Amino acid sequence: METPSRAMAPSPLPAHGANVDRPDISEATEAAGNHFHDSALRILAAINSVIDGKPEAARLALTVLLAQGHLLLQDVPGVGKTMLAKSLARSIDCSVNRIQFTPDLLPSDVTGVSIYNQASNEFEFRPGAVFANIVIGDEINRASAKTQSALLECMEEHQVTVDGHSYTLGEPFMVVATQNPIEMEGTYPLPEAQRDRFMARISMGYPDKAAELQMLETHQSSSPLERISPVVHSGDIARMIATVQNVYASATVKDYIVELARATRESPQLRLGASPRAMLHVLRAAKATAALEGRDFVLPDDVVKVAESVLAHRLILERKATSAGESAVTILRSILNHLPVIEVDDDRSK
Repeated sequence: METPSRAMAPSPLPAHGANVDRPDISEATEAAGNHFHDSALRILAAINSVIDGKPEAARLALTVLLAQGHLLLQDVPGVGKTMLAKSLARSIDCSVNRIQFTPDLLPSDVTGVSIYNQASNEFEFRPGAVFANIVIGDEINRASAKTQSALLECMEEHQVTVDGHSYTLGEPFMVVATQNPIEMEGTYPLPEAQRDRFMARISMGYPDKAAELQMLETHQSSSPLERISPVVHSGDIARMIATVQNVYASATVKDYIVELARATRESPQLRLGASPRAMLHVLRAAKATAALEGRDFVLPDDVVKVAESVLAHRLILERKATSAGESAVTILRSILNHLPVIEVDDDRSK
């Protein structure tokens, strides 16, 4: 989506590696920026070596990870949803668990269960599959609503409560779930509360002809996943997340996000607009986008870049809008185009 510039930005930081004098930036900040840039490039290169012709999907997946969010991959079978999730997980040296969601999957299979130990006369907690840094949920909408709801506390609070005891999940923690929107038989649609906990949704789409030809050459004898080795450690991800958290967002940018959310709630075409959690997700994703662009401040254009992926899956249309052929994406684009263009002042010194 091409959108006119919505900001008069302060002068951006020089490109990575530029040999210029920046007395206002400490050596520690400079080193953190270089580390962030190098680590991001290595992760993206690893993912793109597996997923042909989808650099934007790889970048958005990394954006969600650095923004401490969860990712929903929704598209038709065979376009690389699970492959994207696996390549992101394998590029990081951290714990990874995969959950194959089926109708008979129990909540305890996900969260864990307390088992009585006769030798010690005590109950012992056996952790479930959710106890990992990256949890891949394959076809999440095939599990029952009861099993899906087992992820609600995990995704929001990064903890699991079993038999009155809470167990903290490791950091970083990210759920990458896939679902097929076409086949409805034997599926359970994700409730609004579940969708709202996913920071962003990606629709992979079919690759172009050149990417498909490349796929035929590289995927014949073995899977490219077998050639991926970790390029960063979990500690590197923690430092990258800290860098994203330190990205500056002005009061003007925050006001722009609030106005965007309020516009979705007031739209006559929408029955359900963006939640307060959605606003927080937009800000965090915009900060991660700015950091990946080499900036330490957020522009309204960063908000526009992430708005569709972060907000569209949360919106529920009125019946008249659906009958008229509208979609959440087209309504959201119309709202963005009608929001007033704003100017951003660097007010960090105020």
